[in-house]
Amino acid sequence: MNDQYVSVNGLKVRYRDSGGHGPAVLLLHGVGGSLELWSGQFAPANADLRLIAVDLPGHGLSDFNVRPDSPGSFAALLWRVLDALKLDCVHLVGNSLGAAICLQMHSIQPARVLSLLLAAAAALGRETPMPFRLMTLPGLGELMARPGEAAIRQQIQAIFGPEFGVTAEARSLIRRNVMRPGAQRAFLGCIRQMTTLGGQRGELIEQAQASLAASHVPTLLIHGREDAVIPLKHSERTRRRLANVNLIVIDHCGHTPQFEKPGVFNDHLNALVHHGFSVAWNCS
Repeated sequence: MNDQYVSVNGLKVRYRDSGGHGPAVLLLHGVGGSLELWSGQFAPANADLRLIAVDLPGHGLSDFNVRPDSPGSFAALLWRVLDALKLDCVHLVGNSLGAAICLQMHSIQPARVLSLLLAAAAALGRETPMPFRLMTLPGLGELMARPGEAAIRQQIQAIFGPEFGVTAEARSLIRRNVMRPGAQRAFLGCIRQMTTLGGQRGELIEQAQASLAASHVPTLLIHGREDAVIPLKHSERTRRRLANVNLIVIDHCGHTPQFEKPGVFNDHLNALVHHGFSVAWNCS
């Protein structure tokens, strides 16, 4: 299993392909992250799946886009990535921003989506931490997101729960992502596409909720109870409002359940992919 690159829209996009012969599963990380945050899914438990984890443009080792990216622009590009990989129907799995992108992808081409697994999904509610809101302000955002030890510490504290033991490998990954030249500019651009001083953008929330309400595929929300970035109540309110959505809350877990609790996450991923169908669908 090697990292590979595909060229789409003039950008080199890095991806990791497990090469499995089973159902195709696209894995999308959150803002400021990279495909290594799905390392726990590339495990024997998922050997029968074809897992494809992607570095979003401006993240990890993928190219930078000229313009700031939004969930919608990411979604359009990712369908082209899947076209280039000759993949028609896929299971969509996303964390945070990645979950918001999954919902945009579903809105664009619902007939190609087999299921949705949304972990700590962004764009389901208005509330967002004050630092993200302040980063939308010109000048202050650039100062707050300046690469350095403080930015590395802040990201570690944000995305991992307080009980998670951050390994040297995980710390090194965060350092690489934060310190890569140009990465913080891309990070800020993405934050500003999704957030205002008042919180997450209302139009993105409306689009995400409409995509969920229209879904005819198995849909699962997963949320860490100690998530410090996306409030658990966003997922709880969505579950109460939509009968076609299920919710799993994981205790002792923060913003990245796939990384902090990979065994639990993989169990739910496999159950959804292999046993979650409740309606006839036109992909197989």
